[in-house]
Amino acid sequence: MTSPSAALIRIDHAVLRSTRRALGETPAVGVARGLSHFGEHALGWLALGAAGWATGRRRDEWVAGIAGVVAAHAAGVAVKRVVRRVRPSLEDVPALVGTPSRLSFPSAHSCSTAAAAVGFGPMLGRPPLVAATGVMLVSRVLLGVHYPSDVVSGAVLGSGVAAAVRRRMTRDAGRKA
Repeated sequence: MTSPSAALIRIDHAVLRSTRRALGETPAVGVARGLSHFGEHALGWLALGAAGWATGRRRDEWVAGIAGVVAAHAAGVAVKRVVRRVRPSLEDVPALVGTPSRLSFPSAHSCSTAAAAVGFGPMLGRPPLVAATGVMLVSRVLLGVHYPSDVVSGAVLGSGVAAAVRRRMTRDAGRKA
């Protein structure tokens, strides 16, 4: 009988390889690299939140969204340092972008992107941000820097943290009004 962890590793490797075969010679690689830079340390999402705040509309909600992105990114980095799973290292799926560390689980890009979808969705629309989250998750696998289980776990963690932060901050803002 195969252990659950061995089965997950087989699935992770198969999805990594199939994603690279399907998209590795397409413009998707350039898009994925751009998303990688945008999402590094959640800076692109924080810039988007700051721009939203600067409009002067729904400032409390933008602040809650920004706080959710920061908290989700921090949670992802903290879990990454505890779990210490090393990034994929498959000969036929070399990394196509540099990374700031060797650690893989969970994907901090996925944490912050899912958090942005939760936090900024009410202002920008949920469907486009959910789509952006899906594209970011696929991009991390395509680039060979995360296992599929890293990106799914990161998205779950990030959306959960952001939802809790948003709920708390918007509830508190409502009491002050």
